[in-house]
Amino acid sequence: QVQLVESGGGLVQAGGSLGLSCAASGSTSINAMGWYRQAPGKQRELVATITSFGSTNYRDSVKGRFTISRDNAKNTVYLQMNSLKPEDTAVYYCNAYQGGYNYWGQGTQVTVSS
Repeated sequence: QVQLVESGGGLVQAGGSLGLSCAASGSTSINAMGWYRQAPGKQRELVATITSFGSTNYRDSVKGRFTISRDNAKNTVYLQMNSLKPEDTAVYYCNAYQGGYNYWGQGTQVTVSS
């Protein structure tokens, strides 16, 4: 069983930056970790993922603005978000994929004002 605890998020003006972090416990190694987001009235969507080897994947709309990274020793994944836009406003969820199961954090709100 993997537990995920997120931190970060908040309110920022358009063009600003925010950082998210997510610490995983309950497993010594996690295959893939990532961030998803869900805006009101919309489906949850992938933002970025990173494997234990450091391979990354981003949705097109955040490429060049967001950076995902992880510290395997700490079982922690980070998301640095720069040049934020109002359309980035959503609840951001940390995800871990391990042993064929998806695990989710509780979510953290990111609000970008115009």
